[in-house]
Amino acid sequence: MAKTVRFHELGGPEVLKVEEVEIGEPGKGELRIRVDAIGLNRAEALFRAGFYFYQPTLPASGIGYEASGTVDAVGDGVDGFVPGDAVSTIPAFYMNEYATYGEQVIVPAAAAVRRQEGIDAVTSAAVWIAYTTAYGMLVEIGQIGAGDTVLITAASSSVGLAAIQIANHLGAIPIATTRTSDKKQQLLQAGAAHVIATEEEDLVTRVRALTGDGGVELAVDAIGGAGVHTVVSSVVRGGTLVLYGALDPSPMPLPFADDGRGRNIRWYYFAELTLDQPQQLRRAELFINAGLRSGSLSPVIDRTFDLDDVVEAHRYLESNAQVGKIVLTVRH
Repeated sequence: MAKTVRFHELGGPEVLKVEEVEIGEPGKGELRIRVDAIGLNRAEALFRAGFYFYQPTLPASGIGYEASGTVDAVGDGVDGFVPGDAVSTIPAFYMNEYATYGEQVIVPAAAAVRRQEGIDAVTSAAVWIAYTTAYGMLVEIGQIGAGDTVLITAASSSVGLAAIQIANHLGAIPIATTRTSDKKQQLLQAGAAHVIATEEEDLVTRVRALTGDGGVELAVDAIGGAGVHTVVSSVVRGGTLVLYGALDPSPMPLPFADDGRGRNIRWYYFAELTLDQPQQLRRAELFINAGLRSGSLSPVIDRTFDLDDVVEAHRYLESNAQVGKIVLTVRH
């Protein structure tokens, strides 16, 4: 038996329950992992509440995409992993099939990567959703290079901070947005070249001033809603806006019609890379691991909670007070 977080109804953080569950043995192509740390993501809060792009399988659903720990059992047909290997999970599955909030979890071997030497479990649990999402948007879609300018909304999120680091790693210029000036200094310290407080200054005016009246080559937007028109107006002719979230639930007046500036606009979801594009996923893994080794990519951990305090951790996740990743730690 092992502690596992499940929920039996849709709702707020309070529906999450820590229960003792029999984990069993890994099946063909699977690993069982003794978990040390679990990365929290906005996707999991949406899943728990019933607002994700797929619905939980009730009456009892597991939850979670990211975990870091040690392999303790290997299923048939698995090559490349043995008990004792330090690993982390890539979000290459759906939460109705596998989940990571628990002391022990079973995941597909294809969703596991070896943990980089010298990187602890908490840090490793904060890597793979944030950095694969940012990599997919900046590298595979945006194809940004040295001197390009990237606008990053909701930049204090784990994905936003990963995007800042990847932009700097590639020689691009990251412009971060945040609602107020409260997080400005932290974002500058995190590597943003410029920070725009969108409730205190006009986004388009400031972007054009920073880019010589042209606009950014790429904007990555986690907010959506009514403000998306302002974001797309900050993109240069021929540039790209990638929408990857909807933190603002208001109707989104998507400017898909040609407004005379020829911008490219598209949605992006991390599973597009982690589930559907194995070659891109392999490139992402190599890119991210190289950045972790060199130190140019380094996850920012805002706060850790004990697994038993998962309800409090989800409340904090939804407060939007954090800068960086929230991680659950597991005591054995």
